[in-house]
Amino acid sequence: MADQLEVAVLGTGIMGAAMARNLCRSGHAVRVWNRTRAKAEPLAADGARIADTPADAVRGADIVLTILYDGAAALETMAEAAPGLRPGTVWLQSTTAGLDGLVPLAELAAAHGLVFFDSPVLGTRGPAEQGKLVVLAAGPEDARDGVTSVLDAVGGRTIWVGDDGASGAATRLKLVCNSWALALTHATAEALALAKGLGVDPRDFLAATEGGALDSGYLRAKSSAILDGDYTPSFGLTTAVKDARLVVEAAEAADVRLDVAEAGWHRFTRAEAQGHGDEDMAATYFASFGD
Repeated sequence: MADQLEVAVLGTGIMGAAMARNLCRSGHAVRVWNRTRAKAEPLAADGARIADTPADAVRGADIVLTILYDGAAALETMAEAAPGLRPGTVWLQSTTAGLDGLVPLAELAAAHGLVFFDSPVLGTRGPAEQGKLVVLAAGPEDARDGVTSVLDAVGGRTIWVGDDGASGAATRLKLVCNSWALALTHATAEALALAKGLGVDPRDFLAATEGGALDSGYLRAKSSAILDGDYTPSFGLTTAVKDARLVVEAAEAADVRLDVAEAGWHRFTRAEAQGHGDEDMAATYFASFGD
């Protein structure tokens, strides 16, 4: 592959838009597509070309990067892209698809002769915009040099966990990491909700934990969102509902009981039903109050 790669980014939500922008800044030729075109159009100012269809986006691309809502959306989009795909094209599949959702994606890749990388990412809006995501990757070792510049543009580091994207190794690690992130979100929200219920100043709780083993940057970030009432999505709550479900389903399939994760899934679902789906997942805080 040439130094400047043709990269097609399918999906320009919170994560995809930031990743595409960083790819443009790194010197790659970037084409983007989003089902709601208005979400993709601002990227033209960064040098991206806006495609009308997935097939138009991927035609002639060296690398296709999918970062969509779920596995079903990724499968539908890549099926629509099929007329523009060519054998040997690299597919970086970064959608959080879950283990069952990954299977048909890998099968589609094999059917079209694509070089398939299972490459979900860890991080929210801030790290995505800064190009500091953590990429969890599994894919053929002999093709890794060709994707390094793309992974380096969107991530601060890449953790390789296997040489077969279809094995789901990276997706399994993503589910484990997500279980931790979602649990921390709920724990922060519930601690602040309990503080409110008991008449405790939540800033006293934060002062008590500051700098100790119980402290974390994540606690500070989500606490700030709740205390400031700023639920601008860094990681959307509706997406958290989906990711929590994928964690629970994977655990059940592995015969592992995750009581906290299952309760957290229902808690996110309750907050979504209260009308907070488009807000940051810190809005799980509201699930402690009302119906």
